[in-house]
Amino acid sequence: MTARQRLVVVLLLGANFMLSADFSILNIALPEIGQAVGLKVSEFPWVATSFSLPAAGLSLLFGRLGDLYGLRRMFLLGLALLAASSLSGGIATGPALLLAARALQGVATAMTGPAALALLITTFAEERQRARVLGMNGALLSGGFTFGALAGGMLVGVLSWRWAFLINVPIAVLILAVTPFVVPVKPSRDAVRLDIPGALSVTLGLLAIVYGCTERSFMALAAGAALLALFFWIERRASAPLVSMAMLAWPSVRWGNAAVLIIFSMEAGLIYLVTLYLQEVLHLGPLATGLVFGIPGLASIVAGILAGRIIARRGARRVLLAALLVQGGFTAPLILLGSDPNAMWLLIPALFVGFFGHITAVVAATVAATSEVPQANKGLASGLMTTSQRVASTIGIPALAAVMAVRADLLGGIHMALAADVLFTVITAIPVAVGLKPRGPAATG
Repeated sequence: MTARQRLVVVLLLGANFMLSADFSILNIALPEIGQAVGLKVSEFPWVATSFSLPAAGLSLLFGRLGDLYGLRRMFLLGLALLAASSLSGGIATGPALLLAARALQGVATAMTGPAALALLITTFAEERQRARVLGMNGALLSGGFTFGALAGGMLVGVLSWRWAFLINVPIAVLILAVTPFVVPVKPSRDAVRLDIPGALSVTLGLLAIVYGCTERSFMALAAGAALLALFFWIERRASAPLVSMAMLAWPSVRWGNAAVLIIFSMEAGLIYLVTLYLQEVLHLGPLATGLVFGIPGLASIVAGILAGRIIARRGARRVLLAALLVQGGFTAPLILLGSDPNAMWLLIPALFVGFFGHITAVVAATVAATSEVPQANKGLASGLMTTSQRVASTIGIPALAAVMAVRADLLGGIHMALAADVLFTVITAIPVAVGLKPRGPAATG
């Protein structure tokens, strides 16, 4: 890489890491936040959901806007909104301002994430360099989710929950100041009509699905499924669709995104279950809980360094299958966790190896989902993959929480949800690997 390329990588990966950490940074702090701003316990999940829903539902729309009006411009606008909304959340004294700030953070993530990834992809024309950069990005995206739990625990334990918001402000301002001098302007495409009906249907559909999982409402789940079906119907007929059906004809795009949904939903749910286990079963405090997640964070660093090189030698499909089996296989021992603190001797090694497989799977799926897409559609492809990540992180927690709620006792419910995580990850790894098997030239549409 040239010196400029290295700096571009640092800026864009740093931004994506920060955005990923924002998904989980408040999870450990929920009791303190609720007490400070007057949220009821039943309303705690909306602190996470108000962020993840716009982050998931609007990624495709802002991916298209970045293609039309400039990727760097969208990236900078998103960072500015992130700084402002983080400051608002940090000074919030009531639930309305806090949830509004959290939702605007989600909008900022939808603006910044796809643009940052598309800028990364278009910066590197050489395939091996691009694979390694995408590998680092994938590792940092998932590592950021884990780091968010670690940072949240440390910030709450040492300072205040408000710093889980405020920490974004100086980082975002620094990236804002440096980006115009380092990241070149990419040519925008001719303006076309935006797919507002598609954006509304997918966002409302996701909202209904998450609400249905959280409240165990079959009517909401049915409404969400109908809205998502409407979204795909709209996309087949729209003149400028958010999701190109021709793009989904590429097996690498279709199955790469399917893998991303599996990888992120199950791991987001796992982090939630482990957090609940540590705080409610072992009765650890926020700081100790956050420190436990530093161990899989080390696995994220190691996998981020090695995964791109392994994929360059072995191929994304083969590495993805093996990594998914490791992710699911090393979640299985956690089903044996009990209420004895000695269970940490089982928990920490299993998390470390499982997260190594998880990060490697993220890298392989990222490469598979974006590497074969034509240059003109890189923004859409990155927006689609980012949306898959956000959607997975949005639905994984309520889905496994709904499984957990089947059992009356907390530990038994955690065991049941962990078993569901393992089964889904392992069973779905095979069709993903088969779907990614080369079959000759795909349609480029």
